[in-house]
Amino acid sequence: MNPAVRSLDIRVKKAGVGDVKAIFALVQEFASKDEMLHRPIQEIYGGLRDFFVAWSGDVIAGIVSLHIWDEDLAEVRSLAVAETFRGMGAGSALIKASLDEAAELGIKRVFALTYAVDFFKEKGFSVVDKTLLPQKIWGDCAVCRKFPGCDETAVMLELDSAGKKAAEGL
Repeated sequence: MNPAVRSLDIRVKKAGVGDVKAIFALVQEFASKDEMLHRPIQEIYGGLRDFFVAWSGDVIAGIVSLHIWDEDLAEVRSLAVAETFRGMGAGSALIKASLDEAAELGIKRVFALTYAVDFFKEKGFSVVDKTLLPQKIWGDCAVCRKFPGCDETAVMLELDSAGKKAAEGL
């Protein structure tokens, strides 16, 4: 976190229907730069319960989705922090909210496909081979224009049996 902006008030909450247009705008911004998979607004409405939104005042700072794949596995996806809020803790707050929810649900492993490998490593994630991930995820990947030559890196975090993060400092 940037020490000059420690007092920045970032509030993370579960997304509501009033947040969908802001979520969609941020997804579109990152998808247009090939940093995220495009998601139609209808898909965001359909998966709204997966999303968390970080706000600073009345401005969206960032978004993340925690998508459940099965009883043991969830994916952190659609993590995006608006350019003006990078380095201010919004991404960390969003990851923490996602991992806290995963732990509450009893999820044992959380993964992400990312270009921000160092960010995820700082949160306790480890790089894993994409082939270790379930075939179900390739449904999302199949609609990506980069498929099958995906250049994202897979990262995974193991949660212990009590649902606590395996890594310190989260």
